[in-house]
Amino acid sequence: MNGHRIQVSTLGDLLLHAADRYPDHAAIIFPDAQLTYAQLRDRAYLRARSLLGLGLQRRDHIGILMPNCLEYLECLLGIQLMGGMAVPMNARYKARELAYVVENADLASVLTSDLISEYADFAELLAEAFPTLSRAPDPRALSLPEAPVLRNVVMFGSSERPGFVPQQTFESLAAEATDDDVEARRMCATLREPAIMMYTSGTTSDPKGCPLSHEVLVRSGVNMNRERYFLDDSDRFWAPLPMFHMASILPMMACMDAGAAMQSMTHVEAGAALAMMERDGTTVAFPSFPTVTNELITHPDFKTRDLSRIRRINNVAPEEMLRKFQDAFPQAVQTGAFGLTEVGGVIAFNHPDDDLESRLNTCGAPFPGVEIKIVDPETAEQLPTGERGEILVRGYAVFEGYYKAPEKNAEAFIDGWFRTGDMGSVDNAGRIAFHGRIKDTLKVGGENVAALEIESYLATHPSVKLAQVVGVPDDRLLEVPAAFIELNPNTWATEAELIDYCSGKIASFKVPRYVRFVEEWPMSSTKVQKFRLLESFEP
Repeated sequence: MNGHRIQVSTLGDLLLHAADRYPDHAAIIFPDAQLTYAQLRDRAYLRARSLLGLGLQRRDHIGILMPNCLEYLECLLGIQLMGGMAVPMNARYKARELAYVVENADLASVLTSDLISEYADFAELLAEAFPTLSRAPDPRALSLPEAPVLRNVVMFGSSERPGFVPQQTFESLAAEATDDDVEARRMCATLREPAIMMYTSGTTSDPKGCPLSHEVLVRSGVNMNRERYFLDDSDRFWAPLPMFHMASILPMMACMDAGAAMQSMTHVEAGAALAMMERDGTTVAFPSFPTVTNELITHPDFKTRDLSRIRRINNVAPEEMLRKFQDAFPQAVQTGAFGLTEVGGVIAFNHPDDDLESRLNTCGAPFPGVEIKIVDPETAEQLPTGERGEILVRGYAVFEGYYKAPEKNAEAFIDGWFRTGDMGSVDNAGRIAFHGRIKDTLKVGGENVAALEIESYLATHPSVKLAQVVGVPDDRLLEVPAAFIELNPNTWATEAELIDYCSGKIASFKVPRYVRFVEEWPMSSTKVQKFRLLESFEP
C-alpha cells in the first residue's frame, strides 16, 4: 500500500533531524545574518542550558516578547529542548495586554530584547505593565505582587535595566547545566503535550490561550511541506511575518522538514524585502496578508528586481485582490489557505495543480488527518455540498481547549467538532471556500450581509488598496455598512465616488452609507481590528 505516511516527532526532534541531515545548509536567513542548521541546533542547546541555569524546569511556561531576530528562534527551540512550553507574545500588545497574558499564561519567565521593534520598546512596556519590576532586589528570583508566578525577565541586547536579567548574565548561566541535562528533559517530551501556547489575536476581546501540542505543530508543518509545497533543500522560503504568529512558525517547520532555508526580517520594509528576495533567490514567498503584498507590488523597485525564481506565493484576500496579486507574479502559482490558531494555524492550502479559478475562490482541501463539515450555525445540522454554513473541524490539528477557560471550551466544541465561527462551503472536490466570519455579518434592515462581500467589490476599484467594512448604528435599519478605505499610492477617490461605484452593482442594502479614509490600520498581529474602526467612527 502506498497511502499517506504519518510523519511526526517533537518540535525539538524536528530540529535535530534537520541538523543531522542538513548540517551545513542555511536554516534561517536575515538581511544581515544567517545560521546553518548545525549552528541553530547548537545555539538552541546553549539557550536551553541558560534556561536551566536560571532555575527554569520542564513544563514551565516561558514567554518570548521580541521582534523577529535570530535569538527569537534560538530561544523558541531552546525552550523545546529543555521541555518547557513557549508562549510567543504579540509584539503589538500594550502594557495592559502584556500584564494580562503574563498572568493568564502563568509565565515563569519572559525573554525579551532591547532591539526596538517596529511596534514598541519592550523594556518600557514591561516596566509599565509591572511597576514593581524595577525595584526587585533579585532579578533572578522575582516576587511581584502583579505577577506572582513570574520569576524572571531576561533582556537580550547590550542594555542593563533594573529588574531585568542581562543577556551576559543569562548566557553565563549556561555553565550551570550540561547538554546531558538538556537531553534528559528533551527525552521526556511526549507528542500530545503542549509545545507552544499561542494567543488569539484579540480582535473582539481579551486574547485566549491556545496550547498546541508537538503533534499538532509538527504534523501540520510536515503536511504543509509534503502535501502542498513540495520543498527541497535548495529552496529559499520568504516568510517575514511576526514569529509570534503561526504564519511564521508553520513555514519554519515546513522548511526544517525539507532542509530549506527560511528568510525573515526584523522590520518588513518593501524595498529591503525585494532586495533580499533578489539577492537570495527566493523560490517561495509567503506574504499572506494583503497589507504586505500590496506594499511589495506598489513599491517602485518591484518592476526592476529579479524575482523570476519565485514559483509559489501565498495570499489570503478577496477574489479580485487575489487576481491582482496573481497577475503581479505571473511566473508563480498563487495559493491560499484556511485556518485559525485553534487548529494549528492552517488546515488547508490550495494544491499547486488546482486550476486558477479554484485557487481564487477556495482555500483547497484539508490536510490528511483533518475532517471538516459545514453546518447550520443555529441548529448544527450538516448542510449539503455547496451550501454556506459554519465550518467545523475535527482531527489531529484541533487543540484540546483554551487555557483556563472551561466556559469558552463548552461553547467551542460540539460532539468533538471545533466550531470555527467561520462561514464557509465545500465544493465537490472537498475544497473549502471561506465566506467571512459569522460574527462579521451586518444586519441591515433585517437582511444579513457579509462584510467580506462588500469588501470584495470595493477592492475592484482601481484606487482602493484595502477595504474594511463594519456595521454602524442606524435608527431606521438597525445598522448600515461603513467602509474604511486605504487608497493606492498616487491615486484619489472621494466618499461620493466610492458609494456611487457600488450603487447599482451590489444590492442597495449592501452599498456603504459612509466611507472613511485611513492611512494606518489598527492591527492585532496580522488582522485589522474592526472594533477599533467602529470605535473611531463618526457620522
